[in-house]
Amino acid sequence: MELMDTIRNRRAVREYTDAQIDRPTIERLINAAILAPSAMNLQPWAFAALVNRERIGEYARRIKSWLLTDFSQTPFDASLRALVEGEGYSVFHHAPALVLVMAKSAQPQAYEDCCLAAENLMLAARAEGLGTCCIGLARPWFNLRATKQELGLPEEHDIVVPIVLGHPKAWPEPHGRRPAEIHWLG
Repeated sequence: MELMDTIRNRRAVREYTDAQIDRPTIERLINAAILAPSAMNLQPWAFAALVNRERIGEYARRIKSWLLTDFSQTPFDASLRALVEGEGYSVFHHAPALVLVMAKSAQPQAYEDCCLAAENLMLAARAEGLGTCCIGLARPWFNLRATKQELGLPEEHDIVVPIVLGHPKAWPEPHGRRPAEIHWLG
C-alpha cells in the first residue's frame, strides 16, 4: 500500500476477527513506531505488549468496573459514562492484541513524541492489513500505581497511548474530513 493510501485508509477499528496476532508482528510494528521523530532525538518511548485475548478481556472488565466507580476522577466528558455502562461494552473491543505506548521521560515533548510513535505503529499496522484503535478510556487505569505494579511496568513510565489491534471484521467507512484551517503567516 502506498503511503498516502495507507494514511487515507487508516480507521479506528472496533470489531475484530478471532485471528491472533503473533509476537513477530508486534515487534515489526514497534520497530516502525521507533522510527518516529523525537525532540532532540531523546526517543522517550517504551512499549508493553499483550497478545492474550483472555487477559485483554479480563483487563477490559476491570477497567469498565473501575470507570463506573471512579469516572468522576477521569478527565473524560461525563457523556461517555453511558457508553461504558452499555451491557456489551468492552473497552478493548475484543481485540486479540494490545500495545501500550509509554513515556519513559518527563521531558516536555515526551508525550508528543510518544503520540508520533503511536501513529507510526498504527500506519504500519494498516499497511499490513491490520486494524487499530486508540483506547483513551483505558489510560487512567493503566497509569494507576497499583496497575503498574501488578503488570510489572516501571512506575515512572506514563502510559500515553493504549492501542488495540487485530484483523478487522470489516473496514469502517471514512468519516470524511473538514477542509484544513490554514493561517498563512506572512
